[in-house]
Amino acid sequence: MEPQDNPVCSRADLVRIATQEMIDRGLQPAFPAAVVRQVDTLTSADAEADPQILDLSALPWCSIDNDDSLDLDQLSCCEALAGGAVKVRVAVADVDALVHPGSAIDAHAQFNTTSVYTSAKVFPMLPERLSTDLTSLNPGQQRLALVTEMLIAEDAEILQSSVYRARVRNQAKLAYDAVAAWIEGQGPLPPAAAAVPGMDEQLRVQDAVAQRLRERRQAQGSLEFQSFQPRALFDGDRVVDIRQQVQNRARQLIEELMIATNSCTARFLAGSGRPSLRRVVRSPERWLRIVEVARKYGEALPKAPDAQALEAFLARRRAADPLRFADLSLVIIKLMGSGEYVLEQPGAPALGHFGLAVRDYTHSTAPNRRYPDLITSRLVKAILSAAPPPYNARELETLAEHCTQQENAAQKVERRVRKSEAALVLQTHLGQSFDAIVTGHSVTDSWVRIFAPPAEGKLVNAAPDTEVGQQLRVKLVATDVERGFIDFAAVD
Repeated sequence: MEPQDNPVCSRADLVRIATQEMIDRGLQPAFPAAVVRQVDTLTSADAEADPQILDLSALPWCSIDNDDSLDLDQLSCCEALAGGAVKVRVAVADVDALVHPGSAIDAHAQFNTTSVYTSAKVFPMLPERLSTDLTSLNPGQQRLALVTEMLIAEDAEILQSSVYRARVRNQAKLAYDAVAAWIEGQGPLPPAAAAVPGMDEQLRVQDAVAQRLRERRQAQGSLEFQSFQPRALFDGDRVVDIRQQVQNRARQLIEELMIATNSCTARFLAGSGRPSLRRVVRSPERWLRIVEVARKYGEALPKAPDAQALEAFLARRRAADPLRFADLSLVIIKLMGSGEYVLEQPGAPALGHFGLAVRDYTHSTAPNRRYPDLITSRLVKAILSAAPPPYNARELETLAEHCTQQENAAQKVERRVRKSEAALVLQTHLGQSFDAIVTGHSVTDSWVRIFAPPAEGKLVNAAPDTEVGQQLRVKLVATDVERGFIDFAAVD
């Protein structure tokens, strides 16, 4: 592959590539005119008069998300109780209060089913006036929400839970990295938290609960992976770097509270005797392939799928070789198969989520970003108000299949754009050498990952005895931003 003659260099180029990729994958990158017209007529839904809606706006709610996130879907707060127990509340934006079934806005959201996130541009599922304003749990704004209240014991067992409607107010908009730095003793309490009396203790208690929930899931076989998802950094419209997102305690805090909320919501729906949507990762059909991978590391896994045994193997490999763990994670994830949405019939055995080690699981905590969560919100609200189900079983089954298909398409768009971002950053480094690790090898192709900047590409002169995990020195020989191609050659 020859280097391109006219290097792509701007955010606009990446947006153009992402837009075309969405079209090619069957997604709509722009909102239809009918959606735009309807959004202009919307006003806040907070005036809704329902005696079942509690006023919890005075509680110390906070949001923790990415630094640049504007579509805030959930808030959390907690209350320490006697005996080490904690009452945790998670509030999820009531998007359904403004996005009604059958509307033009809903039709577009149902078609795409998810927001698509690229470094150059976010393609939101809902228009920004909704997702970043009217239905976003913005600081200082009173909003309608669905609240999941959980009583969590000292050993992290969820003793009881309930779901209800409420009015909430975000007291502090916080960001992952700043909160994590404070929790880990590497930085000050973020100003937005310091401005709210008692918010520091709120964060300490939520972090402690999340870590206990995490330990309990790991003991039950939750799989701990390390993903490779670098993000491009911009200076204005110019890409200047690409960095790998780092997992930290604040991300774990939100991850654990959302998993608990999704599990409690799934059990609430199951208890209603009505059909619902579930998010599942089935027991791996290619388990024996996973067994073979473990054998290459001198480890023996059971012949039948065993999440606890697999997590123990992954934990040992993460400790023994953190450099290569992301690549082992990718191999195992591919062999496990991706998650999917399925119809949950009343009384039917739950398929469960193999990767999270939970039996009951749905998606409910991101209705501004994911359509299945909006569906779940409508199912929950219908139960709370004793209204007829908004969807029948056949409709839910069709929606589950469509949401799975579109989510997979969106993930492919995001991966494709990440490749172009990496090619864009590297196009000025042609001829330079990098330390690399082999991430894939077959009869026809081999692939390597470099560390600084974090990027993957093809190894064009791989030796026949090349092995996955092998470290080597490579030279960048070609980039193609339009196609997302990066070529390396091994050097002595």
